Amino acid sequence: MIKVVQKGFTLIELMIVVAVVGILATIAIPSYQNSILKGKRAEGRAALTELMLQEERYMTQSNSYCAFSNSAGVTAVVDGCTTVPFKTFSGDSLAQTSYYLSASACTSTTIKECVVVTATPVKSDPEAGNLQILSSGTKTCTGSKPSICWK
Repeated sequence: MIKVVQKGFTLIELMIVVAVVGILATIAIPSYQNSILKGKRAEGRAALTELMLQEERYMTQSNSYCAFSNSAGVTAVVDGCTTVPFKTFSGDSLAQTSYYLSASACTSTTIKECVVVTATPVKSDPEAGNLQILSSGTKTCTGSKPSICWK
């Protein structure tokens, strides 16, 4: 008697593998995207802290903070200085930035008294929104989950 050996997979086995891969992808992809977002927030926080240190250094030299805006990578001097001597984006290059940085006077004060530095995300981040530090040391954000902004 000759024994016939079958090689290959059955359709049911292939469907089980596809289902397992689909379930893993459903769990893994959102976790991966969340990890990437956390990393970008950390980059934004680091850039804001560095910018605030630069603003304080500028304040000691010129007795005023430097206000500027940054919209889609285009920087404009607003008030307080003639040029922007600071880095106006997070990361190593403007092409790969995660946040645009800007500085403005605090509410109800002048730029000589108080500055708020803001990191605006390039891609939408509704949970954190814009990250902000005031010259008084207060750290805030404009998103729907403020508890995750400065963790």
